[in-house]
Amino acid sequence: MSTTIDKSMLVRMFMAGAGNLEANRDWINELNVFPVPDGDTGTNMTMTILSAVKEVNASAEDADMRTVCKAMSSGSLRGARGNSGVILSQLLRGFCKVVRDVDEIDVPVMADAIDRAVETAYKAVMKPKEGTILTVARGGAEKSRELANEGITDFDEFLPAVIEFADEMLRQTPEMLPVLKQAGVVDSGGQGLMQVLKGAYQAYRGEEIDYDAILRLASGEERETEAEAAEEKEAPTPEELKYGYRTAFYVLLEKNYSQNEEKDFRKYLQTIGMIDTLQRQDTMIRVDVQTNNPGLAIQRGLLYGQLIDPQVTNLRAKNTQMPSFFAAASEPGEKPEAGDADAVQDQPRKETGFIAVSVGDGIEEIFKGLGVDYVISGGQTMNPSTEDILKAIDKVNASTVFILPNNKNIIMAANQAAELMTTKKVVVIPTKTIPQGITAIINYMPDVTPDVSRENMLEEIGHVKTIEVTYAVRDTNLDGQEIREGDMMAIGDDGIICVGSNYNDTALDALVKTINEETEIISIYYGADVTEEEAEALRQKVAEKCPHLDVEMQSGGQPIYYYILSAE
Repeated sequence: MSTTIDKSMLVRMFMAGAGNLEANRDWINELNVFPVPDGDTGTNMTMTILSAVKEVNASAEDADMRTVCKAMSSGSLRGARGNSGVILSQLLRGFCKVVRDVDEIDVPVMADAIDRAVETAYKAVMKPKEGTILTVARGGAEKSRELANEGITDFDEFLPAVIEFADEMLRQTPEMLPVLKQAGVVDSGGQGLMQVLKGAYQAYRGEEIDYDAILRLASGEERETEAEAAEEKEAPTPEELKYGYRTAFYVLLEKNYSQNEEKDFRKYLQTIGMIDTLQRQDTMIRVDVQTNNPGLAIQRGLLYGQLIDPQVTNLRAKNTQMPSFFAAASEPGEKPEAGDADAVQDQPRKETGFIAVSVGDGIEEIFKGLGVDYVISGGQTMNPSTEDILKAIDKVNASTVFILPNNKNIIMAANQAAELMTTKKVVVIPTKTIPQGITAIINYMPDVTPDVSRENMLEEIGHVKTIEVTYAVRDTNLDGQEIREGDMMAIGDDGIICVGSNYNDTALDALVKTINEETEIISIYYGADVTEEEAEALRQKVAEKCPHLDVEMQSGGQPIYYYILSAE
């Protein structure tokens, strides 16, 4: 029987919850309602909670409950990515506001903390929906309050009952959200929360948890395999090593990365060294290779997208980190050009500045040409964290900073950054798509107050209809459409518009179904996997079908989405 949870147990439970979430990340990503190649709920929630683990670990070993809770709350808030990650951070924030004031948590305190967690999370969402992570959290809160009111004091009885009830609420989410039922999945954010709770319970029960591995994940270090550990025991002397450098990095994919391309990449790396790891993880490739030519491995990786956290280690000078031309790589989620960040900061202070989240070199250039001061690389392929957005705000030397998230899954992180920023006025324009972001900045009014300009931009983005064309990663039936893996899909503001076998035909079909008598302009932004000739062919077909409309075409360079189209 156990009636209290102390600080040390809370930390172990929190870390184990993070570890279990990370272990199930890919599975949670696959629960995405739309069968698109950028499902990222599991990734967003994992990166959010690991940010908090890292901060908790950085606190002193003898830190009290208040200090640990501050680290847990602050780390998750600043590391929050995507809507699910932001909601998870708000759940932790509310929870910590209660337990920080006690040395040991008993059942009544735990029930109060869970109540506060749910209340805080619901307040953070402008229009809460049932059938989501909020529903699962609320179910856990209702059960915990019921048990506390019944006088239950033993956590051995309390914890499994709460988890079982929350799990039942998760199973009911498809009945609350028809779109989940159509897709045949439960809510991905709710599933992520359940993995955290189940992992925490494993730690409470005393099950074996590899806490060192979780800390390595949180710090960005790679977990050693048993084979590597065995090799280390009989490690060769520096003179005996065949390869002198270990080169490790992630590639954030910006182009299609098929099995053939992976085969080619593997084959190339084998010609320059020995591969320890070459593994695709969602929209990233993890690369770890021993070689005598680190630069060749890096250059090859750049063919597929952006490098994240590149590291070169001199194996013959053990434990020495070697300097390189990419050692100053930016945080994941940021993609400043050389000197851009400093150049923005060094500009004279102005009244208003702009930050936009963008994906693709062409779209990034469009935003810069329209006056955006700082572009955060992200969006569909990698949602920037609250911390990424805060850093961008710091780099824009302006009294008022407008943020264009350009993705519905980034708006909450932007709002959270605005809440945390105390030295500047931050105005978030809730743009859900790239075309909405472009329309917003075009309609910025410099001669009026920020609040008036915000209202004007909000009105104008309401006239923008967006279509995104990509491919399906699994079979499903959604929005009345039978979808097969590999099909082309045109996704509009309200769901799937049409499905086809060719991205040009699918884009044209979707546009014809979207435009109406009020439409004046059609904009075509073609992606990294579409040639200019293909895009021009689409533009000509659209112009023929709609001779009364202006049809514009620009290279967006975005990954995954063959076309981003807008009708205004």
